[in-house]
Amino acid sequence: MLEYSEPVAKLIDEFKRLPGIGNKSAQRMAFHILRLPEEKVNNLVGALQEVKEKIVFCSVCNNLTDTDPCMFCSSTTRDRTQICVVEEPYNLVAIEKTRSYKGLYHILHGSLSPIRGIGPDELMLANLFPRLSPENNDDTEVKEVIIATNPTTEGEATANYIARLLKPLGVRTTRIAMGMPVGSDLEFVDEVTMDKALANRHEI
Repeated sequence: MLEYSEPVAKLIDEFKRLPGIGNKSAQRMAFHILRLPEEKVNNLVGALQEVKEKIVFCSVCNNLTDTDPCMFCSSTTRDRTQICVVEEPYNLVAIEKTRSYKGLYHILHGSLSPIRGIGPDELMLANLFPRLSPENNDDTEVKEVIIATNPTTEGEATANYIARLLKPLGVRTTRIAMGMPVGSDLEFVDEVTMDKALANRHEI
């Protein structure tokens, strides 16, 4: 990137390392930073340092948190008979927005993907199974594990793998329903989504 001075080029290169950021976006972000007052830049630097220093994995569910255990695992009002398994912490946020799920969570931090070299050992899955024992769950028996991985090839493979591991343990294992999104038009729905919608139909 010879057209920019070395510090600017270095900043652009660092932004390009972020997921979903290409060359054009990295350039825009770099020049936005250059136009900011020094105080706002220091605030940004401070926020980055603080998140790296204070945020840890919850020892129970693997959520990102500044307290261990996290607010969900330490809550006395959550339904401890249900555990919802998600791929990433931001999936948890999406579920919480519905305000209908009151159980606990387990975050895998990824999904099975042989192409990307992600196997079972790379997922944060091992600490799920001890949680199924009442002695590790405030003397409460887990009655259902809800698998809410993404409706992708990797997500489906992950869901099937976890279900196979849970089946011998006798705990009820469910998968979130998939199909037609609310407000969509049948004309524009792809065949995979339509197939899932038909398979997950229910009586009215």
